[in-house]
Amino acid sequence: MLRKDELKGVKPTADAAEVARFNALADEWWKPDGAFKVVHAFNAVRVQYLSQQLPAMSGRCPIREKPLAGLRLLDAGCGAGLVAEPMARLGAEVMGIDASERNVMVARHHAEQAGIGIDYRHALPEDLAGETGAFDIVLSLEVVEHVADVGEFLRAIGRLVKPGGLMVIGTLNRTPQSYVKAIIGAEYVLRWLPRGTHDWAKFVRPDEVTAHLAPLGLSALELKGVALNPLTFKWSVGADTSVNYLQVLRRA
Repeated sequence: MLRKDELKGVKPTADAAEVARFNALADEWWKPDGAFKVVHAFNAVRVQYLSQQLPAMSGRCPIREKPLAGLRLLDAGCGAGLVAEPMARLGAEVMGIDASERNVMVARHHAEQAGIGIDYRHALPEDLAGETGAFDIVLSLEVVEHVADVGEFLRAIGRLVKPGGLMVIGTLNRTPQSYVKAIIGAEYVLRWLPRGTHDWAKFVRPDEVTAHLAPLGLSALELKGVALNPLTFKWSVGADTSVNYLQVLRRA
């Protein structure tokens, strides 16, 4: 467990401008036809993948009832709970944290309305020093491209994973394809996302993720892409990691 004196000098990982933007959009999260309409379709495929892989990689049967029962799961950068709620339904004891206080309020209200017990907190990973090594699974999905310091953020969440536990990072790859599709296409041409949602220079390559986390004993287990079929407009998980990807790591 980290002592408070060991955290001195650690830079806050939140980007104030990003937090303000997501605060302003918080009420849109759960609207099927709102600002995050495309996120709902993308999220459904992502949740399906996690629902299969997380139990399997944790030594559980994915098709049994509540396959994550007895496991603690942290959703770091939980937004309004689009992933936290399905994970709780799988039986996990879920904590969701977010730098946007408004997001946390929306998430907490939605979970209460659905009768789902989730421990939502307005907090940053570095605020959870007392939870070091406490989580069987740590998720951080579509978050690292919005933080102030990628290395500090990844190390902060990496410390929270138990030995033998899993981490899943979902983010955008820094490639020419991601610039064309995720920024020009999604924000300016198709207007699926508000303009300015992403900054291509802040996208993170999979090898950069593993390099930051290797000193903490985390190594990659699986790397999958999440891609959109331009003909059917359907999302799927597969081999193409040129734009969006999901990277699963295990802590030694």
